[in-house]
Amino acid sequence: MNFHKKMNTDSPGFQMSPMLDIVFITLIHFMAATLFAKWENKLDITVPTADSEVSYGRQRLEIIVNIDKKGAIFINSIEMSMERLREILKIVHAESAEQPLIIRADQDTRHKDVVKVLDLCTQLDIRNVAFSTITPENAQ
Repeated sequence: MNFHKKMNTDSPGFQMSPMLDIVFITLIHFMAATLFAKWENKLDITVPTADSEVSYGRQRLEIIVNIDKKGAIFINSIEMSMERLREILKIVHAESAEQPLIIRADQDTRHKDVVKVLDLCTQLDIRNVAFSTITPENAQ
């Protein structure tokens, strides 16, 4: 008696379904990343120029605080009061003490408006703070 079932020895070949899934997930990821990048640059902010260039690249979970010419503070194109900014930064800092914070202030922003955000960072013990600038060659 033969108790062995007949086995199919043909190889299944290259499967396209998992490959298409990966391609579509990657496409959705880049579309979402582009949308978030547009939100942060949507404001009419011209960052100041700096002769020296130190590029850190994008960091994981960084927060970008935009300050326009009038001193209004924005995160993801949503205007924030100082109280609301304090709440958000306190929550984020509780999650990770090394949370990067980037200040994108317009070149015509008053110094006192930037100092308000820096003072808030000092109060909350946020030490990973950077300023966004552009080199003169890349200025428009």
